[in-house]
Amino acid sequence: MNNTTKEDMLLRRRLSDLAHMAWSRNCPVFTGFLGLNEQNIYHSCKSELSFIRSFLYGGYEEAERQMVGFLPDAFCYAGNYESFPIACVRIVSDGKGFSQPPGHRDYLGALLNLGIDRSTTGDILLCDGYALLMCEEKMARFVTENLFRVRNMPVSCSVTDLHSVSYYPKTQQITGSIASVRIDSLIALAFKVSRSAANDLLDGGKVFINGKLCDGNGTHIRDNDLISVRGCGRFRFSGILSETKKGRVFVAIEKYI
Repeated sequence: MNNTTKEDMLLRRRLSDLAHMAWSRNCPVFTGFLGLNEQNIYHSCKSELSFIRSFLYGGYEEAERQMVGFLPDAFCYAGNYESFPIACVRIVSDGKGFSQPPGHRDYLGALLNLGIDRSTTGDILLCDGYALLMCEEKMARFVTENLFRVRNMPVSCSVTDLHSVSYYPKTQQITGSIASVRIDSLIALAFKVSRSAANDLLDGGKVFINGKLCDGNGTHIRDNDLISVRGCGRFRFSGILSETKKGRVFVAIEKYI
């Protein structure tokens, strides 16, 4: 058994333990923030956890890193997501004298240098002149009191009301003609790579559709499916626009930039 399999089994066991804890104590229980691989494990064992309701949430719609929340029936209502212990920290950078604002890796590196465990932090959203960090509520104060510089640039931090955050990711519409609606063709169109390179990404387990690991080119792609490719980015399949007489299809996608 390789290390990855051991890690997978440990996470499956932990998910089961948390689900049973929420059931026996009749109170909400949450994981830390999970990456795409970990979310796929959650999806793969969801039937084993069906005795209790569970939800994924990362602080805003379409978050990539998300927590799993196990909620007994008494806590399941229209505002399920309000139970999640997620806070939002606004990080404002003083860009004076710097040619480029900090990037995602700069913010993440600064946080990890503080000794913060990655599972306590979610997505880092880049905005004009500032960034929004999704994190566990218990971590928000630590970040505001200890994060002063990002890539040698002074920053100031404050906790922002999560429910007042309006974040609309920037996207780029891409259209093109492909032989058929196959995942490798869509990846090639989105990231301007060859289909053989796209298949390498598939074989390497780096492609996820709506948070679930893509098994291969035989996977049926539906309108509005969100495709994430580790190391490349993500895009949403908007659908087929038209078909040519030769059987090719003209499609549209929204690529996150």
